[in-house]
Amino acid sequence: MKEKTLYAVLACMAVLTVRAQQTWSLQDCINHALQHNIQIQKNRISQEQGEVSLWQDQGTLFPSLSFSTSQSAGYRPFEETTAIVQNGQVTNTSNKLTYQGSYGLNASWTVWNGGINRKNIKAQELQNEITELTTEQSELSIQEQIAQLYVQIMYTKEAKRVNEKLLETAQSQYDRGQEMLAQGQMARADVAQLEAQLSSARYDVTSSESQIANYKRQLKALLELDLTTAFDVAGEVPSDEKVLAAVPSAEQAYETALATRPEIRSAELSIDAADMQLDIARRGFLPTVGVSAGVGDSHYSASPYGTGKQLKRNLNASAGVTVSVPIFDNRRNQAAVKQAKLQQANSRLDLQDRKNALSSTIEQYWINACTGQQNFIAARSRAESQQQSYDLLSEQFAAGLKNVVDVLEGRDNLLSAQQAMLQSKYTTLLNVQLLKFYTGENIDL
Repeated sequence: MKEKTLYAVLACMAVLTVRAQQTWSLQDCINHALQHNIQIQKNRISQEQGEVSLWQDQGTLFPSLSFSTSQSAGYRPFEETTAIVQNGQVTNTSNKLTYQGSYGLNASWTVWNGGINRKNIKAQELQNEITELTTEQSELSIQEQIAQLYVQIMYTKEAKRVNEKLLETAQSQYDRGQEMLAQGQMARADVAQLEAQLSSARYDVTSSESQIANYKRQLKALLELDLTTAFDVAGEVPSDEKVLAAVPSAEQAYETALATRPEIRSAELSIDAADMQLDIARRGFLPTVGVSAGVGDSHYSASPYGTGKQLKRNLNASAGVTVSVPIFDNRRNQAAVKQAKLQQANSRLDLQDRKNALSSTIEQYWINACTGQQNFIAARSRAESQQQSYDLLSEQFAAGLKNVVDVLEGRDNLLSAQQAMLQSKYTTLLNVQLLKFYTGENIDL
């Protein structure tokens, strides 16, 4: 029963392996994500919305013009005589059904409102810059996430190859144990241990395949690919020289990142935007000056004059100036000023917080890269010695000079050493590349 279950799992993993035929380089993944990632696309839509808002704010500098008309009919079945007042004139009629039409063309223009309209335009321009930087930050973040998953897949694939080699060795040792059992040279309990080692090796291979499939799923989610898309990474095993490449200094990386990272520039612009909003709030105490003009006309069915003559006689025009001085506005302007000052202080704290987060991130990458290189050198040496020791143990076991316990212990030591070497290798590679990424270089795996 256990063997059938194992074969079913292996068959499932084989299907996943066959399906993943299309290989993607890291740059392929990044290019595709920048074009298709939903969050990035939403950010770009926000940029376009900001442009529309700016266009709308610019329109407040121009006059507004509107046309209106009203057409109405009246019916008074029991009135003998009806008096209608229209444009200051009284018209008497005995008609029970009357019709009236009026027309108006009105214009208004805010000449000055403390300069708020122009300040709103500048504030929207700042907000558009912040939105653009938010999109850039999303693009950098998605590249970082892709690199992390891409390296994780590369690491797990190489770990799987290690497990497959150990599986071959475990299979060979189990077959040899069966032969020795048949010849009476090995106890059945020892063969059972070899069988358990073989099952464990198979499990390790299956577990690696499952991890690879899961990491691919996460990467495909970032790329907005569905489950029907064949997918595999095309990354090659990195050389030791790339892993041990020179690590930029943390101070240099931080200074470069401060000058180039969009989250820092965005926080700085947010302070400028908060200053602008405070200026706008203070201008709410200033008077507003506006001008207006209008042209009106009307006609009435009960008039003794024709429609054309009525329109000529009833034509009227008006113009005016409005000055509005805020005296008591239920504390709206005072509250707006206080809120703007609080936002100003909050924006400064946001900038410092982002600088601290950036400093911590870069320092962590630098520490991981430097210590990782030392760990990799030590782990590589240990893995090489454990491989030699295990090869010797295998030869001695095949010759009957070593028992099962020695072989199992040697296998565990080798597996631990190889896994430690692979983990330090790929972790170091990722941290070195991400540290360079924060200095403006492209990620090169």
